[in-house]
Amino acid sequence: MPRVCDICGKGPQFGNNISHAHNVTKRRWNVNLRPVRAMVNGASKRIRACTSCIRSGKVKKVAAGSLKAAAAKVS
Repeated sequence: MPRVCDICGKGPQFGNNISHAHNVTKRRWNVNLRPVRAMVNGASKRIRACTSCIRSGKVKKVAAGSLKAAAAKVS
């Protein structure tokens, strides 16, 4: 599964490690992704969102208790 935010599309960035002797090796900075249960088109869905999207309010979280209550109403 790619390390990409489902909301903003942010992915890993690439660069170089440079040692004191100026040895250059490739490295990457991964995105800080968190699995979140969110409302998507009126339905609850598990998505992988970066923490900046979660903090900014772009992700509408679903409370665990509300899922159980909704399931009880349907039954």
